[in-house]
Amino acid sequence: MKESGAISIHTENVMPIIKKWLYHERDIFIRELVSNAADALQKLEKISLVEDIKTETKEARIDINIDKPKKTITITDTGVGMTADEMKRYINQVAFSGVKDFVEKFEGKDDQDQIIGHFGLGFYSAFMVSECVEIDSLSYQDGAEAAHWQSTGDGQYEMAPSERKEVGTTITLHINEASADVLDVARLKQVVAKYCGFMKYDVYLQDELVSDTRPLWTQNASQLKDDDYKTFFQKVFPTAGEPLFWIHLNVDYPFKLRGILYFPKLAHELEASEGEVKLFCNQVYVEDNCKELIPEYLTLLKGVIDCPDLPLNVSRSALQVDAKVRKISQHITKKVADKLSSMYKTKREDYEKYWEDINPFVKYAMMRDSEFFDRMKEYVIYKSTDDSFVTIPEYLEKYKDQTEEKVLYVSDPHSQANFVKMIKSEGLEAIVANRVLDQHFLPYLEMQSGAKYKFQRIDADLSKMFVDSDKGSEIAGVDGKTNSEKIIDIFTKYLKDKELKVEVEALKNEHTPAVLIIDENMRRLKEMSRSGQMGAFAPNLMQSMKLVVNRENTAVKNLVSMSAISGKDQDLTMIVQQIYDLASLQQGQFDPKDMADFIERSTNLLSKLGTGSSIHV
Repeated sequence: MKESGAISIHTENVMPIIKKWLYHERDIFIRELVSNAADALQKLEKISLVEDIKTETKEARIDINIDKPKKTITITDTGVGMTADEMKRYINQVAFSGVKDFVEKFEGKDDQDQIIGHFGLGFYSAFMVSECVEIDSLSYQDGAEAAHWQSTGDGQYEMAPSERKEVGTTITLHINEASADVLDVARLKQVVAKYCGFMKYDVYLQDELVSDTRPLWTQNASQLKDDDYKTFFQKVFPTAGEPLFWIHLNVDYPFKLRGILYFPKLAHELEASEGEVKLFCNQVYVEDNCKELIPEYLTLLKGVIDCPDLPLNVSRSALQVDAKVRKISQHITKKVADKLSSMYKTKREDYEKYWEDINPFVKYAMMRDSEFFDRMKEYVIYKSTDDSFVTIPEYLEKYKDQTEEKVLYVSDPHSQANFVKMIKSEGLEAIVANRVLDQHFLPYLEMQSGAKYKFQRIDADLSKMFVDSDKGSEIAGVDGKTNSEKIIDIFTKYLKDKELKVEVEALKNEHTPAVLIIDENMRRLKEMSRSGQMGAFAPNLMQSMKLVVNRENTAVKNLVSMSAISGKDQDLTMIVQQIYDLASLQQGQFDPKDMADFIERSTNLLSKLGTGSSIHV
């Protein structure tokens, strides 16, 4: 007997609103309908454990088929099925619960945030791609009759007996013109793989198995090999290369949680924001990088998290933030810290090998999460200028008699090579802090240490250990000035437009004519100004620089002699500027014009030397 009627809704234009608001996420209809099919299979499975089912049932599976000429997609399951009365209850009433709230909240608005699933619209996502939807179902119940349901999404439906002979349900989607691309098998296969690739039940597309019912995260870690994890990683992230290492999560109390988190090898530091952690609920895909569950600093990682206890709404699409979600998030973070600290303690060689790739994540996470900081503060390592790795406490202990609770560091080992050579001659090393993040992380560590130590870039001060104290004081000449005073006069006169202080010392390294020193605090303020944190209060870096000239250097000594000869102003200007530029090179202070001037001047000096000029440097 045929029956027609109106779906129990409160607003006549709800279907157009659903289509408008959800259209940009239309592929989600596959997840919703296949998930419903999986629920039907699971329900029949549970019923069969407690009831003697007399009706014959088939193997548990879900079939998706495309009929391009007819412009239809069918989704068939061998699950529990529905009677006509159940169709009325579940399709016409329960599945449409919350529609009024949906319409009242979103009608007339332009916000394009994803809202599929917020109001129990799972089944009705089918109308995003369909001009008509049909359901044919036969219940498992003994003596049940098959039923047919049909609607064009206009609020009206028709019901009639169905010719279906097997227990289960088939949903037929008559695809509209605007969504004709979903009829492409290759494209639909990608969509099914994304949303349904790890369902608990076999999913077939055009009779081809496209799901894995036992994904790696559901298996026992003790029975898996490294190659198993690598193969799974390539399957889920085919363009990501090979992972460094991974964490297999398996929690049963106080909540259920399964998953695998991979630490990927980064191509560059900025790639730290390009991770992807896929969230599943009972092997049904929910979303990537769920901000409520996966903290932003964990999104460097790639992997999967499956948590059946997540407080999802009816259609598994929206995660409701509550105390349980926060606890799960904290637990995931703890497991990551536990993995890293365990590796440091038991496999430090591996830890050091991976450090270049993982340290941006570790540092960023420590600055974002105080609990993560507390768990990881003892396991932050830095590469030293001797190519070994060292923690800050290890460094301070090793050089406690030389550095006075200072941790020397280099931000550019190449440009600061001369300073490295100087400290090495005194039996010292520096840590290498050449990451963009380090200019924020080092001050943060200082603050967290309670001023127990301070970081100082290797060129921020000229330690007494570099000065040759045996040279003693100088004797003034007939003009009443020492060589040091004459050197200061020369550099002050010929370094025009340079707002910096000039000092003279007798350095142990006689081959270095001068070094440029930049106060650590002033340099940090300047770096903050470059990042926009200081605004108009940026310090004048030139005023915080100090040029320390080595009076024991041969070129500097010759300058003093040359200054006593008249007519040498041009040569003195050239040599003084050259010495200053050599010091600036070590600081990376050159702009393109400075570099061009330096090259031209160097060429001129070589030309003069090559022609037997009187210049001697």
